[in-house]
Amino acid sequence: MPGVLSYDEWERAGRQLAGVVDSSSWWLGDWLTYGKDHYADRYQQGIRGAGLQYQTLRNYAWVARRFEMKRRHARLTFQHHAEVASLPAEEQDRWLTRAEERSWTTKQLRSALREARGAEPVKPPGAAALRQLAVPRERYEHWHKAAEHSGVAIDEWVLTTLDSAAERVITTLVVPPEALPQAVSADEPAPGAP
Repeated sequence: MPGVLSYDEWERAGRQLAGVVDSSSWWLGDWLTYGKDHYADRYQQGIRGAGLQYQTLRNYAWVARRFEMKRRHARLTFQHHAEVASLPAEEQDRWLTRAEERSWTTKQLRSALREARGAEPVKPPGAAALRQLAVPRERYEHWHKAAEHSGVAIDEWVLTTLDSAAERVITTLVVPPEALPQAVSADEPAPGAP
């Protein structure tokens, strides 16, 4: 660094460095993806030779693979893209466009995503924990579309749909006790008998 920088020069240098860091995440992700696609038998050796953390690179590659070049928003950071990478492509685009239009930070995007999902509630005492399900992407996208049409978050839609299905099954299969024929004792005459 030069011995003397004005505040504006120092701030501009910081923005430029941040841009380099952000770009390097994409470059490293694309580099690893290329290596895996073209040198599957040797790409781990290349990673070791580069001296970089494998898990970090895998994360970069995973995000890079989820966003081809034309879908990357140049005015948003790599981390913005990472926040939505697990969503279906259409939803990724919608959230990234919203983040860009509203000039959201990564933290603001994360918060908006959490709010849209209905923030993870703290499990109340006595509540059961369900294990996560692996759902084929097409099925998830179909459910997500239904939730959007209903105007609710997908987790709320899933719970409501399951509750409704459970209620139908229970009311169809379980006959209320008053609807059952009354048991008649051998010592008593049947109702309506003389």
